[in-house]
Order: sequence, then structure tokens, then C-alpha cells
Amino acid sequence: MKLGKYRTFNKIWFIASLIILCCLAACGSKETVSSGRTYDVYYVNNEETGVFSNQYQTETEDEETLLNELIEQLGAVSAKMEYKAPLGENFRLLDYNLDGEQLTVNFDNNYKDMDSIKEVLVRAAIVRTLSQVGDVGYISFTIQGEPLMDNGGAAVGTMSADMFIDNAGDEINTYEKVNLHLYFANETGDRLVEENQRNVEYNSNISVEKLVVEKLIEGPNSEGHYPAINPATKVISVTVNDRICYVNLDENFLNQPYNVTSDVTIYSITNSLVELPNINKVQISINGETALFYKESVSLTNLFERNLDLIESENSPAE
Repeated sequence: MKLGKYRTFNKIWFIASLIILCCLAACGSKETVSSGRTYDVYYVNNEETGVFSNQYQTETEDEETLLNELIEQLGAVSAKMEYKAPLGENFRLLDYNLDGEQLTVNFDNNYKDMDSIKEVLVRAAIVRTLSQVGDVGYISFTIQGEPLMDNGGAAVGTMSADMFIDNAGDEINTYEKVNLHLYFANETGDRLVEENQRNVEYNSNISVEKLVVEKLIEGPNSEGHYPAINPATKVISVTVNDRICYVNLDENFLNQPYNVTSDVTIYSITNSLVELPNINKVQISINGETALFYKESVSLTNLFERNLDLIESENSPAE
């Protein structure tokens, strides 16, 4: 009888030990899964009307390895059949380069075969996915090493995730309207005149800051107002950090075809941007370089603030 009780006790203890070990194994497994990080990988829906995300979990901490993993996921077939992989199209990603905060992704010529709506969606999915990597602050696209151009022939420039609306997808190609307060040159080119451009329609995938600079390059709408910036100037990027707007232009900006002072040109940009509520100061660079002088008189290493002294006393008529 005692032996039977002993055997029964051993059997119960054995089963209890198995249960404990299984629980410990389950807990250990759960800890392993939750110790990794989760990232959103963005896809284009089959209707090509928006971008949607799937979660991807990885233990990877090395940023270069993580970048490779996310690029691989962008080309992988989604578990949800209604989504298409952005890098699963007919173009190829040739290579990429991460230099500081700047990631450049380089595609073959087939990238340009996409229609404009699909291209924006693919670009949004790639940018929003890869921007999650720690060091990546800005992303630029190149085609065979040349900058990606938009439908108007202008370089798309650098992009960040916040340039693309965070939504269910159907708003990513919407157009919005905004009122702009822009400053152009007066007739003699030595003062600024204000021009209110109301209900300006723009693609919501570009920032209002970039829109302001592009409108300044485009020139004024009002009679008696004159451009202050070389119309051949290309906008490489416009970004804002800590209320400072960083405007990166190409070398055409340095060539001034108009009879305007250097201050009028500089503060045409500065005063117009500072009208926006999120900007206090402006820095201008040429192809990323600030150790330059504009017209040999204005150092671009400066942070420029609003200059009210250059504005003519009489307001320009509203548009």
C-alpha cells in the first residue's frame, strides 16, 4: 500500500514537473518574440488607390542589416493578397547608399514606366518603410544615378515620411488649397513687395514650405511685382527642423539675371517662409553647401530672419 502511494506520488510529481517546464518554455518563447522590434512595411493596394501597412518583426539591431531586411520585405509578396509589393514591379532597385542621414535609392530606367499616380504610391510606400531605420532622416530617388524628376521636369528632391499623409490610403494623391504671403521685388529691385496668393492648389504630397519656394521661383502674379530668383533654379530639398527652414537649391540660384539687390533675393525667400507659423529662421544652401557667398556679399552660412525694413510701406493689392 505504501509502495502504491509512493508510485502515485512520483507520477503526480512527474506530471507537475512537465507542466512547469512547459510553462517556462512558453514564457521563454514569449519573451523571445516580444524582445524584437516591430516595423510597418507599406504596400500598394491592388486598385492602386492607396498604401497600407503590414507589421514586420525582427531581432535585428544593426541598421545596415535592418535596411536590407526592410528592402527585402518591400519586394516580398504580401500575406494579404489585396496588397502589392512596391519593389515587386517591373523595375529593379540597382543599389542604395546611406550617407549620414541621407539615403539614396537608385533604380533602373523601368521605374519611369509607371503612371504618375502609381509612382507616387510606390514612392510613398518605400519612403515610409525605410524612414523607420534609425539613421535615415531623408530619402532621395535616382534613376541610373540621375535625380528622379516629376511631371513638370523638376527634381523631386529629398523626401521624409511626414511628406506623405498618414491615412487609410485614399487621400495620398489629394490636392489642397492654401493662402500664401509671398515677397517679390519692386520695379527698381531694391525693395520687397508683398503678394497675397489665395486658394493656391497644390499636391498634398509636397510640403507647404517647398511650395512657397517653388512659387517664388515661378514669379509673381501681380502687375508691378517682379521676380527675385533665377527661374532656372531647381529646388533640391526644403526641410524644417527646430523652426529653422533649410532650403537647398542648385547652382542656378547663384546666377542672377534680374536687376535686384542680393538682399531682395535672400529676403524674398526668408520673409516668405517666415510667414509660415512653423518657421522662425531660414538657411540657404547650394547643392548642400553653405560655405558660399551669394553675389560675393551675403554669406550663406548665416541663419536669416525676417527683415521688415526691406518691405515697401504700401501693401500690394490682394489677388
